[in-house]
Amino acid sequence: MAQDIKKPHVMIMSEITVDGKLTLKKGASSKILMKYMSHETDILLHKTRAEYDAIMVGSNTIKIDNSFLTVRYVEGENPIRVIPNSSADIPLNSNVLGKDAKTIIAVGKAAPAEKIEALEEKGADVIISGEERVDFTYLMNILAREYGVKKLMVEGGPTLNYYMLQDRLVDEVRLIHLPFIVGGADTPSLVGGMHIDSEDEMFRLNLKSHYMCGTNLVTEYDVLYGE
Repeated sequence: MAQDIKKPHVMIMSEITVDGKLTLKKGASSKILMKYMSHETDILLHKTRAEYDAIMVGSNTIKIDNSFLTVRYVEGENPIRVIPNSSADIPLNSNVLGKDAKTIIAVGKAAPAEKIEALEEKGADVIISGEERVDFTYLMNILAREYGVKKLMVEGGPTLNYYMLQDRLVDEVRLIHLPFIVGGADTPSLVGGMHIDSEDEMFRLNLKSHYMCGTNLVTEYDVLYGE
């Protein structure tokens, strides 16, 4: 069966502060920091969305930011929106449930049937992927095989980024650096998850490009997975 597994090319793209934070504090919207990106960087973000077949963010990001995840600053098609939401509990008035792009909600088998039905009534495609939580490897396979997704952009929070890396599904990382230090022991950073015990468990990257985009430094990395 392993040879039948397919997946899109996956890139994590995120803005981060000098100390690697995504927001001002736990529960705060990332939009607060994103408004300090230069206009050229906003254009880069939306140009990247237009170049990808699908864009994925976690359900917690949707609950906090209520993003549209559409292309607005450049010409281009809106990508398919993919929201892992194991319990099918994102608000039914979420902007991602609008008609401006196809939206896929990935849920677990334990998700209440009435919540799944409500999401489908809003026009979303609901995929059962996993038991209690979403199985990301299975989800990637479905996206590639059934939706023709060849390139997936992840604008995730620390939990989604962790699971995607842990499952060895991320191919590259693009970071937009913001010249601020936020601090805070529990302030969300680029990757969450469990503490590691040794350097053998680190995710290793190879810097392949760096450049200025307006006033923001952008760095691009390939993800290196050991055998």
